[in-house]
Amino acid sequence: MAGASLLTLLDDIATILDDVAAMSKVAARKTAGVLGDDLALNAQQVSGVASERELPVVYAVAKGSFRNKLILVPLALLISAFIPWAITPLLMFGGLFLCYEGFEKVYHSMTHKKAAPADDETIVAKGKADIDDLAAFEKDKIKGAIRTDFVLSAEIIAISLGVAAHMDLMGQFLTLSVIAIIMTVGVYGLVAGIVKIDDLGLYLAKRKAEGLGHNIGLILVSAAPYLMKILTVVGTIAMFMVGGGILTHGIHVVFEWIEHAAVVVEQVSVVGGVLGLLTPSVLNAVFGVVAGGLAVLLMNGVMKLIPSKS
Repeated sequence: MAGASLLTLLDDIATILDDVAAMSKVAARKTAGVLGDDLALNAQQVSGVASERELPVVYAVAKGSFRNKLILVPLALLISAFIPWAITPLLMFGGLFLCYEGFEKVYHSMTHKKAAPADDETIVAKGKADIDDLAAFEKDKIKGAIRTDFVLSAEIIAISLGVAAHMDLMGQFLTLSVIAIIMTVGVYGLVAGIVKIDDLGLYLAKRKAEGLGHNIGLILVSAAPYLMKILTVVGTIAMFMVGGGILTHGIHVVFEWIEHAAVVVEQVSVVGGVLGLLTPSVLNAVFGVVAGGLAVLLMNGVMKLIPSKS
């Protein structure tokens, strides 16, 4: 009797794990777009850090991402169980925050000119201050990356929860946990590889004086700065696309209008299919830029009303 009960239990566990594996695959496919944006954003977020500090920074952000998901997974289950109506407003707030950060970054880069290069004596005199500034810069990078990761992780968890909505509580918990672990390890593993491309290229270039490996190394070293610049641009655009997409999905009228626009452009001969795929992303990004601009304008107005401390 006990043996039969044990076999039944093992069969139930195997069934649950099979369902979790199937739902995890579906959730992974549905969150692939967000994963791409997450990768671009996080690679861009850790750019500009000293070479020897790149991996420690990525590791620190990865730990922060795991902490985010330790908060988000049980929180998503609780919200889904007791106040499911709150999921969309919370996601929209996160989307607006992404748009705000993206617009603030663009606005800051356009309004702040680069300072003129200092002479050698000034650089030496400010040596200690520079070290302090670099440490503060690194902390800000980590905090900013973890904040951004929180919003993107929330969207990934929400999408995964929607896929596993028909499962029982344990199935949902296991599915969300699997997705959280896979996404975090995958994203930050790739980010670590991207930020160390230049070091890999330098290693290959120095290993042999000539040959295929040497040439590949030189190409990687030359391409690394351009790749990081591209990721910076792509990461900023991704902020508007993801944030704007979250907002438009929460505003039914705007979402329907974007879907209608995509259907209309699909009727264009030859390139209609491509335009139909690009139109929602472009319109979401435009909506994100407008929303981010309004959020920055509102925040600046509020900050002016708050009396400054002496």
